[in-house]
Amino acid sequence: MDYIEKINAYYEKLKATVDLIDRESIDKAMKTLTKARDEKHFIYIMGNGGSASTASHFTGDFNKGLSLNREKRFRFVCLNDNAASVLSLANDVDYSQVFVEQLKNFLSDGDIVMAISGSGNSANVINAVEYAKSKGNTVIGLTGYNGGKLKELSDISLHIPVDDMQIVEDLHMVFDHLMMSILYHEQ
Repeated sequence: MDYIEKINAYYEKLKATVDLIDRESIDKAMKTLTKARDEKHFIYIMGNGGSASTASHFTGDFNKGLSLNREKRFRFVCLNDNAASVLSLANDVDYSQVFVEQLKNFLSDGDIVMAISGSGNSANVINAVEYAKSKGNTVIGLTGYNGGKLKELSDISLHIPVDDMQIVEDLHMVFDHLMMSILYHEQ
């Protein structure tokens, strides 16, 4: 079987989607993240499935790649990386509460919440975002499809306007590497 046509179609869709992304929102997100870094606030990030992997990857890139041997350091905390907390909350409370209950322990004034949901409608992500908003914290939302509820709730929306989860997740990772490659040369 020859996959060339399908490979080309995927790349064409990916390239066309990149041109639809709002660059001003990326700029605003980067300014918000660097301000949090400079003011020593925490950035709490979360997601489910592939978005959980992206959240974890953001955390590693910013906490190590953009912080090692630097005076100004990022303080990312990935809420889906603590298996014991996530699983005990899911088991003893409800899976929809796994992120919000962690935020109730840690969220302070000036902290940022980054929420990743391809559909924009993951209940556990939305609950955490609604809590952060109720406390006056800034929310950066990474979404796809029509953006769902997360796009509406976000102060800064990094939206991928395409109905294709693989393209959405690809480009959410591009946000991480784009920001990292630019910010790496800043300090």
